[in-house]
Amino acid sequence: MSTIIKFQNITKIYHVGSEDVHALENLSLEIKKNEYVAIMGPSGSGKSTLMNIIGCLDTPTSGLYELNGVNVSDMNDNQLAKIRNKEIGFVFQTFNLLARSDVLHNVELPLIYGGISSGERKKLAREAIERVGLTERIHHKPNELSGGQRQRVAIARSLVTQPSILLADEPTGNLDSKTGDEIMALFDKLFAEGNTIILVTHEEYIAEHANRIIRLRDGMIEGDEIVRNRRAISQPTVQA
Repeated sequence: MSTIIKFQNITKIYHVGSEDVHALENLSLEIKKNEYVAIMGPSGSGKSTLMNIIGCLDTPTSGLYELNGVNVSDMNDNQLAKIRNKEIGFVFQTFNLLARSDVLHNVELPLIYGGISSGERKKLAREAIERVGLTERIHHKPNELSGGQRQRVAIARSLVTQPSILLADEPTGNLDSKTGDEIMALFDKLFAEGNTIILVTHEEYIAEHANRIIRLRDGMIEGDEIVRNRRAISQPTVQA
């Protein structure tokens, strides 16, 4: 399998007043295409910083980051924005949907930023909505949807550009356990379809959905294990 993400000696230092905070310390790792990776660690371990750098929302202080063979370590904000739009599908705990827009418009937003024509946008957005099982809700607004349905919209939006990776930050954090299980079953289905998924979580039972678990502590990798016996996850039968 080809390497999608390559970190080589990545360090990230934040300047807080007169203090230097080392969020990541000389960290190296590789993630290959069609891996399902969970990133775990206690508060302050560096997992949010790692996620932000993987997602091109932040840049390292030093070290090399290659995304799909392209060095993104030293890119400026405009270059990083283009990379984010093309390569990375984000799924956040808080959904981040436009309250006054319907499902279709929320899902096609990344394509608007990407300069895709209206007809093509709507076609791709409808396909992504169908993949997450929300075709019947396509003209509903977020306040007309359950929490699980809103997260499905966010997942459809993350898929619509056909990104290299899906990057999910605590995607079940605002959901009850039953709805969370249904959302994780959807991720499992997307992984089976060939998507590369990186999941940031503090919940062990959520991480068990992945094939690989990377554990951070004090900005360094404490453990990196392949999970050979993944949880048996049934496909969702109820739309959350």
